[in-house]
Amino acid sequence: MQSLREIYKIGRGPSSSHTMGPERAVSIMKLRYPEADLFEVTLYGSLALTGKGHGTDNVIINTAAPVKCRVAWDTVTECPVHPNTMDIEVYSENRRLARKRVYSVGGGTVVFEGEPPSLYEKYADDGIYALNTFKEIADHCKNENMRLWEYARECEGEEIFVYLSGVWERMKQTIHEGLTTSGVLPGCLGTKRRAQKLYNQRHIDESAQTRENRLVCSYAFATSEQNAAGGVIVTAPTCGACGVVPSVLMYMQETRAFTDEAIVRALATGGIVGNLIKKNASISGAECGCQAEIGSACSMAAAALAELFGMGLGQIEYAAEVAMEHHLGLTCDPIAGLVQIPCIERNAVAAMRAINALSLANFLADTRMISFDTVVTTMYNTGKDLLNSYRETSSGGLAKYYEIKNK
Repeated sequence: MQSLREIYKIGRGPSSSHTMGPERAVSIMKLRYPEADLFEVTLYGSLALTGKGHGTDNVIINTAAPVKCRVAWDTVTECPVHPNTMDIEVYSENRRLARKRVYSVGGGTVVFEGEPPSLYEKYADDGIYALNTFKEIADHCKNENMRLWEYARECEGEEIFVYLSGVWERMKQTIHEGLTTSGVLPGCLGTKRRAQKLYNQRHIDESAQTRENRLVCSYAFATSEQNAAGGVIVTAPTCGACGVVPSVLMYMQETRAFTDEAIVRALATGGIVGNLIKKNASISGAECGCQAEIGSACSMAAAALAELFGMGLGQIEYAAEVAMEHHLGLTCDPIAGLVQIPCIERNAVAAMRAINALSLANFLADTRMISFDTVVTTMYNTGKDLLNSYRETSSGGLAKYYEIKNK
């Protein structure tokens, strides 16, 4: 598996696969061909169908600048390798220098056809983590008497915790920015920001359960709204699901006084879970539906929480498995291709579900019958079985019926 840096990336929203990925691909080509005077980029599949709402064309043109860039949308050609497919053609003085096919596979990660990712990404070497299933990692940790975060240290050294410390600071800053900003999100839907309102209502009902719900949800809304507005966020594992992990960790730190060091270790554990999903299935909504994004984020958050509370490997696995199992089949149907409805609310719901998974793992882990590896395989195959209209094409589900209602 690759470095946890490939799971937790600091960047601008609203979409890791539709904005961060294409931005990265064009940046790489720009570095390779400094003499270029024209880029022609063709978007296929989900990139073409929802690229307008995600602002894909804008980020490509801005990244290519000052080099001239033309973007074309091809919604007809099939994408047999990955639904987030793009071709980049580079020209100089009317002569084509190169043509590269690129896949934006989720979480801001890109794959150039015919090239190993390690050729253009420092931390994308697939051999940084030698073990590739939860069972393998758990067996290794048991034999070595180590926790999952210690396995991350074994594979990546102490410097990964320096990086994750920066990730945690960015997560907290994004929550602060989201809670202190009001108004309407960009785009045709006129979606109002609601994080601040949720946060300000936290004391209206004095029950602990209601306060927990409003605080956690306000943090998830704050992060997701910043993402939707093109603000700086951390993929966890994607932009569209970026609100789940930071919201539950922020809440637990504020209410239980966990140290930053403990939070960073929890991020490492959650990152390993996300890494396993990315390696053995997908974190791309265009490939496997929202279960691959929100479901993965919920699994990461549940595992991170279990680590935070010092649970054993079996309990961590149970928490991550439950979190994913109950997102199986979740469709990706963003209205107008915007990462707003239903994306923002789903982050809040998944954050609360991660806390529920933690609670169940506390006393039911010994009854577990489904392994985490099994549920990851199930999620991938379920995603492949979903109709194309439910995999980030905005042609089915809420996206379809909202448009019909408002015609």
